[in-house]
Amino acid sequence: VELPGFAVWVFVCLYASVVCYPNGKVREACTSMVPCHGGSPQLSPEHTITVNGTEFKPGDNIEVHLSGPDFEGFFVQARDAERLESPAVGSFVLADRRRSQLLTCGRAKNSAVSHTSKVKKKDIKFYWVAPGDAPKHVQFLATVVKKYRIFWVKIPGPIVSQPDVLSPTPPVYATSEAMSTSHPVSHISKPFSASSCGIMKFCIRNPTNCDPGSASCFFLSFQQEESSVFIEMSGPSEGYLAFAFSHDQWMGGDDAYLCVNEDHRVRVSTACLKERSHPLLDSENALEDVAWRLADGVLQCSFRRSIRLPAYKGRFNLDTSYYIFLADGEASEGGLIYKHHRQPLVTDGLYNVTALPQDIGGSRAPRLIKAHGALMFVAWITTVSIGVIVARFFKPVWSHSFLLGKELWFQVHRMLMLTTVMLTSISFVLPFVYRGGWSQQAGFHPYLGCAVMALTIFQALMAGFRPSRHAPRRQLFNWFHWSTGTTARILAVVTMFLGMDLPALDLPDPWDTYAMIGFVAWHVGTDVLLEIHSYCLVRKAEVIEDDRVQILQSLTSAEAEGRLFKQIVLTIYVCGNIVFLVAFLIAINLV
Repeated sequence: VELPGFAVWVFVCLYASVVCYPNGKVREACTSMVPCHGGSPQLSPEHTITVNGTEFKPGDNIEVHLSGPDFEGFFVQARDAERLESPAVGSFVLADRRRSQLLTCGRAKNSAVSHTSKVKKKDIKFYWVAPGDAPKHVQFLATVVKKYRIFWVKIPGPIVSQPDVLSPTPPVYATSEAMSTSHPVSHISKPFSASSCGIMKFCIRNPTNCDPGSASCFFLSFQQEESSVFIEMSGPSEGYLAFAFSHDQWMGGDDAYLCVNEDHRVRVSTACLKERSHPLLDSENALEDVAWRLADGVLQCSFRRSIRLPAYKGRFNLDTSYYIFLADGEASEGGLIYKHHRQPLVTDGLYNVTALPQDIGGSRAPRLIKAHGALMFVAWITTVSIGVIVARFFKPVWSHSFLLGKELWFQVHRMLMLTTVMLTSISFVLPFVYRGGWSQQAGFHPYLGCAVMALTIFQALMAGFRPSRHAPRRQLFNWFHWSTGTTARILAVVTMFLGMDLPALDLPDPWDTYAMIGFVAWHVGTDVLLEIHSYCLVRKAEVIEDDRVQILQSLTSAEAEGRLFKQIVLTIYVCGNIVFLVAFLIAINLV
């Protein structure tokens, strides 16, 4: 059946007027920079674009900053300042992958930046990389969406200019004081060997004891040769590999070494890490005998450096013990590196690579963070879940059994809930101990975690003032007790979903999410099964006469008949929870 032409036209117009892009995929707006929200753009901009320089050369990267009152979406391009209707110029590099993403407009790859979600933001930062054929003057333009119908189009930003130069300047691939001095480079003919690890070489391998010739092995080795150390590094990466010596388990003030894939050639550099920023390349390269290889998705590089380099600022002496970091990530076509997607591999202790050869591994998840995750998992997947089911369905089953002068169901419920409070309190402190304060990199997870902790403490305090069974306020207490506990459980599950995606735990994605979904289904399924069973027992209850006491007695008797069934279900449920717990502990390498 064909729609009349007018109806098709109306449908297209309506569709175009309501389509929005909460995920930032706005390629349709590459030319006009106008969001398809309908309505007219605002006239007086509230947001500004700033840059950290007014001049550039081909290959330079300029920091671009968009800021202003809360906004949901944005779209930024750089264009020829003398022809603003022309296509986008240059490419961008992200500084915050959670809130921004790269888009390709026309044939220019990564030539625009946009938002990733509608989460409100006050500022966003990224880098513009000047191309070799850039016009003399380039202007930044931004479209900003405050709300669906409130937006500004092509907000003019600063103009950066390219001074007249006689010859092209080599590109700067990271924040650098000057380009690294080049040394003769050779090619590696085959994968590295681990046969001398622990004998002649100090080796770090991940996974433990993996073969550096495999496509999944991260390998780093150090072999002392008189007054120098020969270093080999390889791993599955088409962007970059890097390692660093550090005095602690935190990034910052470290001696780093990078092997970066630049258009199918590998650049080997030394750098300093200043906290969580782009590495600062050294003005001179202290490395010798540099070699590299790219094959089958594996990047290899090797080089030699002296044990002591007093003439080079920032280079550590290799006859001292350090923590060793090993990281990998993506790099742009021009060699500018992105932040690593996952937690770097970090050795468990301080090591001297020129001392006795060893063959060790490392961890991408710090022990305190592992303990945090494990304790929260035990508390909110095991003890709380079992405690709720016991209180909800086992009152009539265990009503005539007593422990320490109280009904058995109540004592079991109370013991499990106090265990939850204790585990949650201990676990809550661990990330603050590890981070040394609040983490700005964990999204909503710490905020929701604080809410769960507050509700847990409130629930425990409220339970301590529980009125007697027949007190007038008992019904109000029951309602608050249930609603607070349910809210805490829901928030805890949401918080765990968010926490499992954080790089510090290094869980296998997407199986971690599937496992959590499986647990939620397991718990809800058990709850529904017991509810149906209770309902069926109530339906079977035979009420002899319309007397409230007799009805209650009949219900209690009917519930008691299902004791065996409920105990079997509870046993299976507890065993299932233990399986989920063990699987989680295995995933974070605690078992």
